[in-house]
Amino acid sequence: MTVSELRTLSEDELEQKGRELRDELFSAKIRRSTEQLENTALLGHLKKDIARVETLLTEKRSATVSAETNADKGAEA
Repeated sequence: MTVSELRTLSEDELEQKGRELRDELFSAKIRRSTEQLENTALLGHLKKDIARVETLLTEKRSATVSAETNADKGAEA
């Protein structure tokens, strides 16, 4: 999944996608340990996808906090 596709998702959808990717990574690690995983590059791709999702979640949460802080400052003035 590309970053532009991930950016269109809401915070809740990103959290769900992160859980799905972690589950898939766990499954892939088990398959690797039992020598049933043919494409070992999948592990790296999943880790990078998880990092992308986490980065976007952090950005969205930071933007939310920043917007709330700016709204509070406007209310005080």
